[in-house]
Amino acid sequence: MIKSDPMAQIGFAARRRPNGGLAAFVVWMFGLVATAVAVTVGAILAVLTAATVAVLAVVGGVVLFFAGFALRARRSRQMRQAQKAADEGVIDAQKVGDTWVAYGWERDGR
Repeated sequence: MIKSDPMAQIGFAARRRPNGGLAAFVVWMFGLVATAVAVTVGAILAVLTAATVAVLAVVGGVVLFFAGFALRARRSRQMRQAQKAADEGVIDAQKVGDTWVAYGWERDGR
């Protein structure tokens, strides 16, 4: 006899075999163990991913911290050089040809 209703076998009762016995129980246990292993591996990978993101954030923060120090030191050095040039009386110097021309520099006693 041909069944005309294709949805008639959906559900838990349709999956059961009349004489499954021990084999069905063993297959069910292996499925349960495989599910537990998959959940455990997924949880471990999620924790490792979160730890990796945290380590990257800390390393990025440290790099940014040292980059700030380097920029501050560079700015401080440029300011010291500008102050030293101002103390010497040179306001501006430009290279014209092969010689340097200083503007704003005056000799003492002139």
